[in-house]
Amino acid sequence: MSVEVLDGATIVNFVEDEEAFNLAVHHRFGNLDTNHDGILSYAEMLKELQSLRVFETHYGIDVKPDPEEIAHVYDSLFVQFDHDSNGAVDLEEFKAETKRMMLAMANGMGFLPVQMVLEEDGFLKKAVERESTKIKQLLN
Repeated sequence: MSVEVLDGATIVNFVEDEEAFNLAVHHRFGNLDTNHDGILSYAEMLKELQSLRVFETHYGIDVKPDPEEIAHVYDSLFVQFDHDSNGAVDLEEFKAETKRMMLAMANGMGFLPVQMVLEEDGFLKKAVERESTKIKQLLN
């Protein structure tokens, strides 16, 4: 994890850079697709859904929610990705929903810089790295 400064534009620019965004999505999808069948089952997606940390409530301190509530939330999140309701998520569904979620974060964040703790291989970290690279290229 690292502490980074970003804003909504950082995320929007990353998503709009099709090459960078597609590369990140393909990489993440490939890591999640443990049986390499080209689709993500609920079990394969569960790790990704858990990484969203929807149950973290107080500055990194996890709470013990009701197991039924956990199952319901993760089921609901999986359904958001499974656009054709076939019980699996293909690459295009994963990409489309990831894009939708990233743009929603950007919209909610706005265009004032915020400091965040980011996971090293996460989409937001990749967005910050892309922006840093672009700035360095402009300065050289």
